[in-house]
Amino acid sequence: MAESPGCCSVWARCCSVWARCCSVWARCLHCLYSCHWRKCPKERMQTSKCDCIWFGLLFLTFLLSLSWLYIGLILLNDLHNFNEFLFHHWGHWMDWSLALLLVISLLVTYASLLLLLALLLQLCGQPLHLHSLHKVLLLLIMLLVATGLVGLDIQWQQEWHSLRLSLQATAPFLHIGAVAGITLLAWPVADTFYHIHRRGPKILLLLLFFGVSLVIYLAPLCISSPCIMEPRDLPAKPGLVGHRGAPMLAPENTLMSLRKMAECGAAVFETDVMVSSDGVPFLMHDEHLSRTTDVASVFPARITAHSSDFSWAELKRLNAGTWFLEVLWLPDEDRANVQRRAPRMRQIYGHQGGNRTERPQFLNLPYQDLPLLDIKALHQDNVSVNLFVVNKPWLFSLLWCAGVDSVTTNDCQLLQQMHYPVWLIPPQTYLMMWTVTNCVSTLLLLWTFLLQGRCAKERERTGLETAVLLTRINNFMTE
Repeated sequence: MAESPGCCSVWARCCSVWARCCSVWARCLHCLYSCHWRKCPKERMQTSKCDCIWFGLLFLTFLLSLSWLYIGLILLNDLHNFNEFLFHHWGHWMDWSLALLLVISLLVTYASLLLLLALLLQLCGQPLHLHSLHKVLLLLIMLLVATGLVGLDIQWQQEWHSLRLSLQATAPFLHIGAVAGITLLAWPVADTFYHIHRRGPKILLLLLFFGVSLVIYLAPLCISSPCIMEPRDLPAKPGLVGHRGAPMLAPENTLMSLRKMAECGAAVFETDVMVSSDGVPFLMHDEHLSRTTDVASVFPARITAHSSDFSWAELKRLNAGTWFLEVLWLPDEDRANVQRRAPRMRQIYGHQGGNRTERPQFLNLPYQDLPLLDIKALHQDNVSVNLFVVNKPWLFSLLWCAGVDSVTTNDCQLLQQMHYPVWLIPPQTYLMMWTVTNCVSTLLLLWTFLLQGRCAKERERTGLETAVLLTRINNFMTE
């Protein structure tokens, strides 16, 4: 069925308006991207293969910087390990979270703006001649991100487990963001598709784009999260245990921090001595004690020794006063002796029983071990599970939905204020959500390619008419 003249005129006006807009902004965009303040010669108006390679590196840099921003946000929960590492080497304590986020945000902003300029230039039909300064900065960003990833892999390999665990809390929202990104990318991809004349590259571009889109659309089939559950099945809120006196509350005064922890309902105010997961005790005092006591004054010979060297005899020295009420015993050393002398003491294990004769009733494990635990089976065996160290609401919400009994935290006041997980979606609602998202994105992709196809045909028809008119004028002038 032939198109009506009115319809063609509408498409012609749309395409002409777009062309005029591009001509107005193209020169300004080209100046920012290529730093050429004068109009490029006609022989340089085509994007070369080298320019295409640099555009690919720009896109890769954007993805790497965005991934590093995600990694930085997730690792804020464990940034106290990085702060302690620098403190031991430099001797100066500083919270590096703000500086880390600022640097990563600048890298992401720069790469995002440069990528946006490239896409706008491509839509306006302008060449992508990236300036040398931008090239150097892109290489520096890639080097910086690669150095950070290598350092993370060498010094803190356990953080990769944290990142895999974080996907259970962020994957549903990352999927929506990826669908939105691939939908926005459809416009420049469709424009490039209709500007390519060779059949092979056109088919390759089409297969690559729709292949990636299909993978993103089907990603929810591989997404599983404890927070995808019915609200009625939500377990009780985990208890809070202060980590080494909860330094985020009042690091300058242990007694003050413990009082604040008692105000926010943390479990640590029930005991006067606790031994943390690495075996180093931190002391707690009742309100009648006028001063605090640090580890160095109690264990002057052990302060530089391995944490497992703390013995029952030394602990007995500590427990001489009546104001020491209870001890939670975590190290495996002297466990039988402690059980014989103090049968009411709670034995906290840092591993599951396995083939051991004793059956632990209290487990204290890193939160990275959550995928390895069957919380329901442990509860059926009357085993309580405490995970450490949990400081951020997203992680606390994930462990809450998983049914963990308690968590060790540096920031109990923040977590105490949470009365509900950050997000909780019923399975049917989540199924409807990602189905609607995929359907809307698919319709927008098809509409984009159809619209670009109409514009391409109109450009071709206009070009033919212009060529015929110029031929007639030339013939008339010749005659």
